[in-house]
Amino acid sequence: MTSSAEGRRSAGGREGVHRAALCLIAQHGVSGTSLQMIADSMGVTKAAVYHHYKTKDEIVLGIVAPSLDRLTAVVTAAEAEPDHAARVSAVVTGLVDSLLADRVAYGVLQGDPAVVQLFTRHPPLQALMRRVRALMTGPDPDDATRTAVAMLAAGLRGAATDPLCADLDDAALRPHLLAAARRVLAGCQAQLPAPATG
Repeated sequence: MTSSAEGRRSAGGREGVHRAALCLIAQHGVSGTSLQMIADSMGVTKAAVYHHYKTKDEIVLGIVAPSLDRLTAVVTAAEAEPDHAARVSAVVTGLVDSLLADRVAYGVLQGDPAVVQLFTRHPPLQALMRRVRALMTGPDPDDATRTAVAMLAAGLRGAATDPLCADLDDAALRPHLLAAARRVLAGCQAQLPAPATG
């Protein structure tokens, strides 16, 4: 026979931890959010949270894991494209779609100092980002290309989560993000081709 706490733990699961953590992090930041606060928000014991995650770092990585899995698949597919323009197009489209799929989580976690530190010391994420940059810049990028790619990466994240665009749903925002990406990359090596017509 299971206890009521065990029942609630099973009902909440990892997704419940993610939802509670994101709500609290939005208010208090990662540093100001404790596992006990997450447990209290879920109405479970701290042990129930420990059943899924031992640390806040693990929770943050758990929240972003689906996005990283999607981006890994995008990067792998883009690396198989036959030419640089097709690789850039595939990775930019994949980045936009990944951002939109996890818009709320990006909005909460982006810029949090604890998250930035965690990501900089997470080797799988750093390796993935190196692959993304290599796809975007191509070999031997010039200064204009490196600058454009850096601006694009920051700009996509910012536009997807900025209050200025909050009233745009994903379907409305997506073409604008892709068009803006084309404008940023115009005139440098990492050009994104225009969408096919007809």
